[in-house]
Amino acid sequence: MNRILLVILIGVILFFSYGIYSNLNKKSIKSKRVVCQQQTVTFESIYDKTNISKVQKLFTSKNYIIKSNIIYSVFMPTVLKNNFNANLADDILKRNIPITDIIKTDEKLVIDYYIYENDKDDNKKKNPKAKLYAGYLLFEFKLNEKIVYKIQTDYMKQDGSDIENRIECVVKSFLSI
Repeated sequence: MNRILLVILIGVILFFSYGIYSNLNKKSIKSKRVVCQQQTVTFESIYDKTNISKVQKLFTSKNYIIKSNIIYSVFMPTVLKNNFNANLADDILKRNIPITDIIKTDEKLVIDYYIYENDKDDNKKKNPKAKLYAGYLLFEFKLNEKIVYKIQTDYMKQDGSDIENRIECVVKSFLSI
């Protein structure tokens, strides 16, 4: 009888120990795969692992189309509008894309992204943490109208002076998959 209780007790302890261990080592959606992702909150998702190398080759061979937008704050005075625009963001992105191959193809990677200026005076934002960052960048890398890779990263400076650094991080993250 004592042996049965001992086995049950050990089983319960092992069960809870495994639960605690797996919960502590659980991968978070907040990615820290690349060093630059540790600077701000970053989320990333790979939707199609089979096409990653293909879209990376399209990316580094200038076979892409860029679709960009900036969403400026509405409820508070925009600071970003005076310092940053979509053309500047596109130029920064193009400067940070390493060109390693020249491939002639009709197939194009679509880089669809927007920069969001955090509207801190928006009444819908009740959480104080929602007002800590200046905004975020959301990039989607698409092939044949399907998302292959998606990444969102915050920027912290209201004037957008750290957006270039965050775009560099997006490129590094995408190419390091």
